[in-house]
Amino acid sequence: MNRMNTANRLLAEQFAERVIKDYGACAMAVAVVNKKGETEYERFWGTRELGKDLEVNGDTIFGLASVTKSFTALAIMQLEEKGVLHVEDPISQYIPEFTNKNQVRPVTIAHLLSHSGGFFPLPRILVGNVARELGLDESKVGDFAYNDAIAQEGVRQVAQRLDAQTMEKGLNGCPGEYLSYCNDGFGLLSDIIRRHGGEASYADYMVKHILKPLGMERSFCDFVRPAQDDNAAVLYKKVNGQMQGHRDYHDNAFVLNGGGAMKSTLNDLKHYLYMYLNEGLAPDGSRILSQYRVREMCKPRQPYGAFGSYGYGLSMKQLDNLKVTEHGGSLPGVSSNIAWSWEAEAAVIVLCNTSGVPSGLVSDAFLRAYNGKSPIVTRDVFQETPWEDETIRRAAGYYESGEGTKLELYRKEDGTLGCREDGEEKAIIPVSPVSAIIRNPYSDLFLRLVQNEERGIYAISCGSRLIPRGEKTC
Repeated sequence: MNRMNTANRLLAEQFAERVIKDYGACAMAVAVVNKKGETEYERFWGTRELGKDLEVNGDTIFGLASVTKSFTALAIMQLEEKGVLHVEDPISQYIPEFTNKNQVRPVTIAHLLSHSGGFFPLPRILVGNVARELGLDESKVGDFAYNDAIAQEGVRQVAQRLDAQTMEKGLNGCPGEYLSYCNDGFGLLSDIIRRHGGEASYADYMVKHILKPLGMERSFCDFVRPAQDDNAAVLYKKVNGQMQGHRDYHDNAFVLNGGGAMKSTLNDLKHYLYMYLNEGLAPDGSRILSQYRVREMCKPRQPYGAFGSYGYGLSMKQLDNLKVTEHGGSLPGVSSNIAWSWEAEAAVIVLCNTSGVPSGLVSDAFLRAYNGKSPIVTRDVFQETPWEDETIRRAAGYYESGEGTKLELYRKEDGTLGCREDGEEKAIIPVSPVSAIIRNPYSDLFLRLVQNEERGIYAISCGSRLIPRGEKTC
């Protein structure tokens, strides 16, 4: 039920505009849709290309980045429903290149769906690099999203480096023990879909079994198509403080498509969110997935962040009196978020063509407003709980992930905990004997020590990632 009054709508819009200004967002599209598929709210800000009077509309193509993971999970659940696989099956049963040789028990499909395969974040294996290694020219072989040779070489490289990790170096724990966001895992899942989905590629499977049945005609995994579409957003990111834009949708794109290759529009995503609000039904009444397996996707499997949880390709949290299911995405030129609440019978879509914009917070503001609540909430107040000196001593050191995150924990001269990120001092507040929050302008980042008897403090849980302790010491 739409309880959005004028005052709360204006507050939500003002919040979105403040985010757009503070983060230099070039364009943003927001929509709220109800269970019937009706658009309750819609607004567009900015331009799809700076310096040109090109307005954004419901058919403008944006990158989705990691929102793609929900599509991948949906496809895996379709294959389970058809009897092709079971989520408790070992990955090695479907991808023989992955031998599972260094882990104490098999990594299953379910583990990868919930980011709990036991892998720390790793540098991306990029589609453009693999294509160059193979000597492939996209103008001659066709869009890389559909290229079998790239997929085969990509899965070989991903499986090989995951297999090379050991508990002493590379693994964050046993399968299922911890959640640590893993693009490689969803890459392997997309290759299961490629090999066992009955279509020529992951991208073909998406079109035939999800996008076309939902009427999502301007959605796809292609890299070239959006660059050639007049109504596609230019991708913007800040480089040395200057905004730079381009149409290269290969930028930082993972070699296997299941983690972040999807592109879509506000209008198409209304159909996608209709399906979740109606537990598997498409707008035309056909069934995309059973009600049971949609609910299985949305069942909490692992703790996620500070207070949320993660299911299969989707995360869950409490927002006031609403249970919310969502997923965000971030790539160069992409900041996206989809969210819905079965209690509110509504969904929110936020699309932006600029890197690093907190689209999830904009989504929260509009969902709160729709629910009759103020979209502007006060920051949580935490009771400071100073770490013991011994804890600071043991935790002090450098933590670095393969994705580029670099954190240093250290003991200040006054004996309290200090933190630097990429050498920049950060405000950090210990809130329990083993956890702390890092204050950011719009939200807090939760940090927790990861330790056991054998390895001591060997990592920190930082947001959605486990970041390993580096070899460099303080």
